[in-house]
Amino acid sequence: MISIEQIRAARAMLGLSAKDLARASGLSSQDIEALERGEMPGIDLARLKATLEGHGIVFVAAGEDNPGAGPGVRLRQAPADEGLRPEHLSSANDG
Repeated sequence: MISIEQIRAARAMLGLSAKDLARASGLSSQDIEALERGEMPGIDLARLKATLEGHGIVFVAAGEDNPGAGPGVRLRQAPADEGLRPEHLSSANDG
């Protein structure tokens, strides 16, 4: 289960407003804001978690990577752009 603090941290890390997250998840911005205030209006947390993970968030459970550490979030690193592989080079993409 993800925590309210993890949701707030994930949204901040991505630079998303409550409206942005609501739009991406299909939930209302009022529900997002209520959840972050600690009011649980029956929000589908699985949908919210999947949305944030789709934007590159990794949820870390308490003690998962450091004994004694609390739950947290990380931002998945984007893969490095390696350009075109040699086998895909041709005069058509020589730029």
